[in-house]
Amino acid sequence: MELSQPAGCWYHFHVPNSDTYFEANGPTFLQGLQTFLRIPSISTLPEHKPDIRRAAEFVASELNYAGLRNVHLIEGEGNPLVYAEWLNAPGKPTLLIYGHYDVQPPDPLEEWKSPPFEPTIRGEDIFARGASDDKGQTYLLMKAVEGLLQTHGALPVNVKFLIEGEEEISGQHIESYIRAQGRNLGADAALICDTEMFAPGLPTLCIGLRGIVYTEVEVVAADHDLHSGVYGGVAPNPLQAMAEIITGLKDRDGRIQIPGFYDRVRPPTKAELDAWSRLPFDEKQYREKEMGVAELVGEPGFSVFERTWARPTLEVHGIRGGFIGEGSKTVIPARATAKISMRLVADMNPADTFRLFAAHVERVTPRGVRSRVTLLNSAGASLVDTDNRYLKTAAAAMTEVFGVETVYIRSGGSIPIVGSFLQHAGIPSVMMGFGLPDDNLHAPNEKFHLPNFFHGIRAVARYLEMLGA
Repeated sequence: MELSQPAGCWYHFHVPNSDTYFEANGPTFLQGLQTFLRIPSISTLPEHKPDIRRAAEFVASELNYAGLRNVHLIEGEGNPLVYAEWLNAPGKPTLLIYGHYDVQPPDPLEEWKSPPFEPTIRGEDIFARGASDDKGQTYLLMKAVEGLLQTHGALPVNVKFLIEGEEEISGQHIESYIRAQGRNLGADAALICDTEMFAPGLPTLCIGLRGIVYTEVEVVAADHDLHSGVYGGVAPNPLQAMAEIITGLKDRDGRIQIPGFYDRVRPPTKAELDAWSRLPFDEKQYREKEMGVAELVGEPGFSVFERTWARPTLEVHGIRGGFIGEGSKTVIPARATAKISMRLVADMNPADTFRLFAAHVERVTPRGVRSRVTLLNSAGASLVDTDNRYLKTAAAAMTEVFGVETVYIRSGGSIPIVGSFLQHAGIPSVMMGFGLPDDNLHAPNEKFHLPNFFHGIRAVARYLEMLGA
C-alpha cells in the first residue's frame, strides 16, 4: 500500500522539539498502525491464540522502542497483559495508561468493502477491524509518549502502561490482576482512549458510563418436548411462559416494572442537562441515518440523552427454544432460554440489581413452569466529577489542540475496567476518546478518522505536559 500523505492529516504542533518529531514521523506512525491492524487478534476465537500473542508482543516492542522501561508480558489465566513504565518524575502524578489489543470477529465478511485485516485508506479514514476499537486509539497513546521521550529524554509525569487482550470477551485476566494489586497499582488516575467524540472536530470527554448486569433466564416445564396435538391444552408452554415473564419486566412505555429498581438512580445535574441541550444533535438524522428506525421509544418525559446516558435500561437480546427450522414440527418445547441485560447508572449496585431482577422473574413466572436466573457478568456504573483535576487538565489539552471548547458527555455503554480501577485501586478514569459515532465499531467497515489519530497523539502529549507543569 502506498503510504503517501492523506490530505489534511499532518498538523503543526506547538511544543519545541516534540512538534518536529511528530510531524517528521507521521508516515512512520501510520505504517506502524497498519502493521498493528494486520494482526487478526480476535480474542473470542481459540484459533487466533497465536495472533493474540503476536499482538501482545507487537505492543511490547513498540513500548520498548518508545523508551519505556520494565516492559514485559504478564502471563496468567487468559491472554497476556503488556506492562511498561517510566517512573523518573519524582513528585509528579502517575498515570495508568490503559488500552486493549484484542478485536471483535469481522463477520459478516461479505459486507466489508476491503478485507478487514488489510488496512485500507479511503479519503481521510483508515478501514480495518480494530481501527477505532481499540488498536488505533491504543497506538496513539504509545506514540504520544514516544514523541516526548525521544525528544526530551524524559516525561513530565510518571506513567504505567497496562494493555490487555481480553476486553472483547470480558477481561477476566486484567480484572483479577486489578483485584489482586488493588492500591498497589500506585497510580493517581487512569487514562483511557476507548470512547468517541460527540461529533467530528468536537473534542469530547466521557465522564460517565453505564454499568451492566447480564443474565440468562431459563424456563423449564416437561423433561422432554411434547406433541402439541396430544398434549396441547394441558401442557405448560415454556415459550409462552417466557413471553409472559418478559412482558412482566417492562411496560409498553419502556418503564421497568421491577419493584425498587429505580430507588438508587442518581439523576443528572441541571448543569449537565443544560450542557446536553446545547450539543449539536439532529434527532431525525440520529433516528433515520444512525439507527435506521422509524420511531424512538423509551420512558416518557426524558430526552434522548437522558434515556441513553442517565437512565437504566432492560433489554432482551435473544430467545431460544422449540423448533425454528424450515418446515413445520408441532412440538411444545420442554424449555426456553432468554438473554436479558440491564444497564445501570450512577449509585446503582449490580449485586442488588441482580437480586431485585431474579426475585421479580420468580414473581411473574406463570404456573406450570420453573424459572432459573443465572448471572453471566456484571460491572458497576462510573461517573467522574467535572471538577476533578485530571479531567479538567485533559479538557484544557484537547481544547488547545482542537481549537474548540471541550464538551463533557456520558455514554450508554459499559467499560468494566473503569469501575474496577475505581473500586479496587481507588483511581478515577479520564476517558479521552477520539473515535466518531460512525466508526462502525463491532460492525463491517470499521474505520478510524486519521485527523483524529494525529490530533489524538498531540492531545495526549499535551495532556501529559500540562499535567506535569
